[in-house]
Amino acid sequence: MKAMSPTRTVYWRDARVCMIDQRLLPERESTLVLDDVASLAEAIRDMAVRGAPAIGATAAYGLALGAQGSTASTAAGLRADLAIDAETLLAARPTASNLAWALRRVLGRLDAEIAAGETEPTALRTLALAEAERIADEDLATNRRMGAHGAALLPERCTVIHHCNTGALATVDYGTALGVIRAAHEQGKRIRVLVDETRPRLQGARLTTWELARLGVPQTLIVDGAAGYYLQRGEVDAVLVGADRIAANGDVANKVGTYPLAVVARENGVPVYVVAPSSTIDLGCPSGAEIPIELRDPTEVTEIAGRRIPPAGVTAANPAFDLTPARYISAIVTEAGVLRPPFEAGLRAAVEAAASPVPAS
Repeated sequence: MKAMSPTRTVYWRDARVCMIDQRLLPERESTLVLDDVASLAEAIRDMAVRGAPAIGATAAYGLALGAQGSTASTAAGLRADLAIDAETLLAARPTASNLAWALRRVLGRLDAEIAAGETEPTALRTLALAEAERIADEDLATNRRMGAHGAALLPERCTVIHHCNTGALATVDYGTALGVIRAAHEQGKRIRVLVDETRPRLQGARLTTWELARLGVPQTLIVDGAAGYYLQRGEVDAVLVGADRIAANGDVANKVGTYPLAVVARENGVPVYVVAPSSTIDLGCPSGAEIPIELRDPTEVTEIAGRRIPPAGVTAANPAFDLTPARYISAIVTEAGVLRPPFEAGLRAAVEAAASPVPAS
């Protein structure tokens, strides 16, 4: 296998999956190295790796790990083992469609080879890894295309609000919504970012600020509730967010806090741009009502850095995502281009374009 870029969030090395442990940033940069599916699923669940595209690539590598760890001596046995591994990985985080998409893609590649007569487990193990590597490589290329499409939407001098983290850390490399900011900055546009801190796990304050600082992009950290202040004062030119799942009608599931941000932006005439690859689009979900919302451990709300904030006995709720109806979204940027409402036809075309046959290695 070719050498991996050290900037990649997740990569394969020496029959193990390596990833930046995002739980430790920005205090410490550390690489987590995993060699079994259960540990990989736990890393996804505990958000050592996070961001829909990064989760998808990690899940693909998880099946490659499962294939190498399987002792099956037949193609059918290996496929049965991987079906179990896929269920384990799928249960780790249910909202992001990229996870299920990546699993289907790896398993689909193996199924096609088995149907074509491949019966040697060793060859199928090699194919599983090759498909995972292809998914990772395509993610970087996809993000760069989205960055170029999205940067064209921004004026030469602008201030944008960004929610959560959608940069290289949330993908294999480069980023989705933060990739648009990165592309605009690289083009010489004078862009300033108001960074939502993004409670409860502070992905904006910990991760987005860390990435923007490394890129040299001017930024100001704000609490989530301050976004309306800047929008109302006319100081914001655009809102940029990513997505964990996009329904067929353009409804978007994204990090909790996206919906109220989009509503206030609409009230103040500020465009909201969602940036996400076609693998995030779920045509099987007619609307956001069908998207499952992950409920996480309440201690993420009641504690910061291990310190309890409210009095003992106070309970908390912790939905990880919310749903933003399509009517609040000005455009959805995918690798296929900029989609405008109504979104149904454009989303379907983007998925169909991405589903063109992948050449065998």
